[in-house]
Amino acid sequence: MRRLILASASPRRGELLKVITSDFLIRPAAEPEVFVAEKSFTEAAQLIAKGKAAEIAALYPEDIVIGADTIVVIDNKALGKPRDRHHAFEMLTALSGREHAVITGVSVFSEGREAAAFSESTAVEFYALTAEEIDRYIATGEPDDKAGAYGIQEQGALLVKRIDGDFYNVMGLPIARLSRELVKIK
Repeated sequence: MRRLILASASPRRGELLKVITSDFLIRPAAEPEVFVAEKSFTEAAQLIAKGKAAEIAALYPEDIVIGADTIVVIDNKALGKPRDRHHAFEMLTALSGREHAVITGVSVFSEGREAAAFSESTAVEFYALTAEEIDRYIATGEPDDKAGAYGIQEQGALLVKRIDGDFYNVMGLPIARLSRELVKIK
């Protein structure tokens, strides 16, 4: 029987995948994420997701492997994970009072080759934030490992005025679309 494997160290993606099934393994990809600036943001996210899935699929060629990557885009610039708290402050200041895009690329490998690839994009608008609000949020530690320096599922929800699109995409895994793709593969 083929196993389902998530090629991600993200605890959020693991929790989200449990909405689809509790029967999966987590095997994070070890290769560093390399953003390809010459590609569109969607293509870049999909390439990173494919790299993660391909790495783990090479080790488990008989199984179904899911790779995903999420990027935050504002002013035609991708915001990765913050290097430190000062960098997080810069990112959150850039997002304050504005709309940005959250793009997640997903790649699913089956029998050692890519069987599905897609991306989701969600528009997110932040309230205008004061420096004190940003500092208070950074002090929670939530921004440390998240693209764009925020997570919508915890206290970061207090920053968000509006979203247009898949909420779970902003968390890092568009599970409704993924579940439909997995049905086609199994």
